[in-house]
Amino acid sequence: MRLTLRSVTATDVGPARPNNEDAAFAGRRLVVIADGVGGLPAGEMASETVIETLAPLEEQETPDPAAALEEAVARANARIAADGHGAGTTVTAGLLHGAHLGLLHVGDSRGYLLAAGAADIVRLTRDDTFVQLLVDRGALTAEEARGHPRRSVITQAVQGEPYHAATALLPLEPGDRLLLCSDGLSDYVDDATIGRVVRETADLDACAGELVALALAKGTVDNVTVVVADVVHDPSTRSV
Repeated sequence: MRLTLRSVTATDVGPARPNNEDAAFAGRRLVVIADGVGGLPAGEMASETVIETLAPLEEQETPDPAAALEEAVARANARIAADGHGAGTTVTAGLLHGAHLGLLHVGDSRGYLLAAGAADIVRLTRDDTFVQLLVDRGALTAEEARGHPRRSVITQAVQGEPYHAATALLPLEPGDRLLLCSDGLSDYVDDATIGRVVRETADLDACAGELVALALAKGTVDNVTVVVADVVHDPSTRSV
């Protein structure tokens, strides 16, 4: 079975930032979210570098999508190192091949999956953050972590230095829905509310727009960006 993505992206600079350090790609095979760190203009340059480096994967067939993402992010990391601006960025990316999604994650942007017919959304990524380490050790609950003053302190990023990317290969089905988002959403809106919007808002543009609006209504002071993608049959493979 061969699948494709119908994907959209929405973003808002938020009420407190002079620029948008988030960048995203929403394609038929490739979806990416990158949240720059390092301030103006370095963070914005780093996130754009990741998107520019990964974008050609949209048109490149590969039998190992997770490995292809790893190689592309490594190239982006080398470019960031060569630029020498002290920039960094998170990256969460999915690349579709056949009926499987290669997934790569570094930092605290997130990936979610709402499986076809499921009631609850599932988080696909683990935050590379200081507070997540505390949660893992039992020192904080997940709810306490969401309100912690150091919740935005990340433990690794793509910043021209060594990093460890988490990767996975996930089976998908028609009717599944994917969400990638920057922490401008996930730091202010809980997973249950995110899942309700993703489940109940059928139109992709409306879903993406509602998630961004909800983050703003909940008081986000960060840039907020989302990519929402529906998994469908690839029409080019259907018999006539």
